[in-house]
Amino acid sequence: MASITTNSLVKEYPGGVRGVDEMDVTINDGEFFALLGPSGCGKTTLLRTIAGLEKSTSGSIRIGDREVTNLEPGQRRVAMVFQDYALFPHMSIADNISYPLKIQKVSKQERRTSAEDVGGKLSLQGLLERRPGQLSGGQQQRVALARAVSSRPDVFLFDEPLSNLDARLRLEARTFLKKLQLDLGVTTVFVTHDQAEALALADRIAVMRSGKLQQLGTPREVFQRPANTFVASFVGSTPMNLLEGTVRDGQVQIGNSAVPLPQSAAGLAGEGQTVTWGARPEYLDVATSTKAGSLAGSVTVSENLGAAVLLTVQLDGHDQDVQVVVGEDFEPAIGTSVWVTSEPRRTLLFDSEGLRIGD
Repeated sequence: MASITTNSLVKEYPGGVRGVDEMDVTINDGEFFALLGPSGCGKTTLLRTIAGLEKSTSGSIRIGDREVTNLEPGQRRVAMVFQDYALFPHMSIADNISYPLKIQKVSKQERRTSAEDVGGKLSLQGLLERRPGQLSGGQQQRVALARAVSSRPDVFLFDEPLSNLDARLRLEARTFLKKLQLDLGVTTVFVTHDQAEALALADRIAVMRSGKLQQLGTPREVFQRPANTFVASFVGSTPMNLLEGTVRDGQVQIGNSAVPLPQSAAGLAGEGQTVTWGARPEYLDVATSTKAGSLAGSVTVSENLGAAVLLTVQLDGHDQDVQVVVGEDFEPAIGTSVWVTSEPRRTLLFDSEGLRIGD
């Protein structure tokens, strides 16, 4: 078993700054687990602490049935892939791949056999005698992965390994990485600030902010039921619309308009309560004629996304905009009066502290 458990884990730097603050997380055996958050949130610090590259201030770490909190990195049976790949430029690709086995004092012939086997599985055959400088970025990324695989770890730790690739290679590498992890079944922790990567790859996602865990759940849970307004605004290719309003007569008053109370908050929000109404742009629609229970406004920006159009609508009587994703065949002119409609089962309500109201 290679589950990972952190218990009240703290990593504190001089001056009292906590990169990881009382982190309690269990990562299941064989799971693809993403650490997601903005730069400086502590996700890489947590990964490096699990790896043993950072010494924890307090708390504990277990990998499988072993307590590893005070073990050296080489004793933890983990393999880490860094953002810059960290390949040895003077070594051949075969020697780069088999280097962990050399450290383990495996025979030269066995190292060579392993490099050819792993390299072949990662489409590196024919490149084993080259140097890293002779390879493309995507090929170097596969070499770094092959080196990690060859070490036969209990756990893979990936620190933004796709961030140096261009958009096309990144998409290909993402699919490849998911297939590789499914084939190997090795517990994998993946650090990223790209929410699209986390949603596409992970079985579960831990969203972090300022060293603290904000939400832990499946991609669907984090996307559809964010625990607070931070998660709601951070996760999603277009951020969730978050509009301040007031509960009035079973509706949410927003500017000059009123929208139905979200199903999840029915009976839980008090009359006159100040709230934040949340709706993802993908879950909204637009009408060009007056419609009850909708947000009235006018189109100020139209962005063509290819198969869809992202509209920005300035609301009547409100200083905030709302964004809506509509079909490619509907692109109203700037200045057009529209009414933004929503479904109560697709909207959310947050209290004055930014926490979601209801399930």
